[in-house]
Amino acid sequence: MSAGKKFREALKEESPLQIVGTINAYQALQATKVGFKAIYISGGGVANASYGLPDLGMTMIEDVCIDIRRITSICDTPLIVDADTGWGHAFNVARTVKEFIRAGAAGLHLEDQVAAKRCGHRPNKELVSTEEMCDRIRAAVDAKKNLDPDFYIIARTDAHASEGQESAISRAKAYVEAGADAIFAEAIHTLKEYQEFTNAINVPVLANITEFGATPMFTVEELGSVGIAMVLYPLSAFRAMNKAALNVYQELREKGTQEGVLDTMQTRMELYDMLGYHEYEQKMDELFARSK
Repeated sequence: MSAGKKFREALKEESPLQIVGTINAYQALQATKVGFKAIYISGGGVANASYGLPDLGMTMIEDVCIDIRRITSICDTPLIVDADTGWGHAFNVARTVKEFIRAGAAGLHLEDQVAAKRCGHRPNKELVSTEEMCDRIRAAVDAKKNLDPDFYIIARTDAHASEGQESAISRAKAYVEAGADAIFAEAIHTLKEYQEFTNAINVPVLANITEFGATPMFTVEELGSVGIAMVLYPLSAFRAMNKAALNVYQELREKGTQEGVLDTMQTRMELYDMLGYHEYEQKMDELFARSK
C-alpha cells in the first residue's frame, strides 16, 4: 500500500483525524507508539530545528526532503509535509511533489502566499492570485499520477487574515475545482467560521490548532461538531522539547549539576525501549555468534 493510500485509510478510520508534528525520526516513533495514525513535518519546524532559521521561506526542497527521508526510513505512519509555496513556478511544484513521493511522504500542503512567505499566524501576509494558486495545484495533481495517485494534495489558504472570510471560502472553492483533495483554512478565529468552510466545500477541511497563534485551542470534539475532518498540531511537542532543553542548560550553567532536573528527563531505559535497543543488541549478538 502506498503512503498516500495509507493516509487516506487513516482519514477513514478516525474523524477528525489528529495529525501531530514530528520534528525528527525519534518523535515520529514516539507519536506512532502513542497511537497517532498520521504525522507531520512543519516547514517552520525544519527551518527552526534543522537550520536555526525563522519561518520565512529560507529553506529549500532538499532541506525538507532530508528530514522526510529520516522519518520515513524508520516509521511507516503516513507523513504529511509542509511544502510552503512549492519552491517556484508550476514545474518546481511538480518536482516538489515527485521528490516528496520518492522520499516516502503521504501528502503535502501548498499555500497561496507569495514566495517571500511569512508564518501563517503573523501579520502582513501577501497572497498570489487565485489563478496562480490554481496553477500550483494543477501542477501538483498532475505530477503525482505516475508515482502515487493517492498522494494527498492539501491546498492551504491564508486569505482569511488578509482578504476576509468570504474571499477565503471563494478561493477554497476554486482550489477544490483545480483538484485539491482537501482545504487547509489557516488562522481561523471561530467555530462558526470553520462551519462556513465545511458547509461550502465538499472535500475535507483541516484545522490548524497551533499554540500562541490566531486560532483558539478548540478541542477535537468541538471541531468535529462543525465538520472538520483533520486537526493539525504542527509544533506542540517541539515547543515542549525546546522549553525543557533550555531549562536543563540553564540549570547546568547556574548550578553546575543536572541533579535538580533529572525528574524532567527521559531515562536511559525509556529511550532504549522506544528505540527497540535490546532487539538490535540481540541481533548483533546473533550475527557475531555465527561468525565465530
